[in-house]
Amino acid sequence: MKTETAPVAQAGAPADEGDGSAEVFDAAADLFRLLATPIRLKIISALCEREKNVSQLLQDIHTTQPNMSQHLATLHRAGVLARRREGTQIYYRIGSQRAATLCRAVCMQIALEDDAPAGDKLRS
Repeated sequence: MKTETAPVAQAGAPADEGDGSAEVFDAAADLFRLLATPIRLKIISALCEREKNVSQLLQDIHTTQPNMSQHLATLHRAGVLARRREGTQIYYRIGSQRAATLCRAVCMQIALEDDAPAGDKLRS
């Protein structure tokens, strides 16, 4: 298994010269860390079409209410989700299109690769 340890730079240029690429890679790594939990990906996916409250999310995603609330709070603090209160209910929606787009793209690519013939899949 071949693993790259350094970011890919343009031909002949160091990956972290003073062009701001280090900050971009740091931000990308932070976002990937935040999304590295399957339940968070499921939450984002469930909210892509419309906002939902915790009860509605629990119908879509099999977990406990305290666990769901913890992940929703983490995603909200990070700006990935936005929320609004209506009476006693809190409704969550996508707050970062960047995170939702990344989630969709990665999950869709993996699904496509899972459906591809064995010879067409990426090798690790």
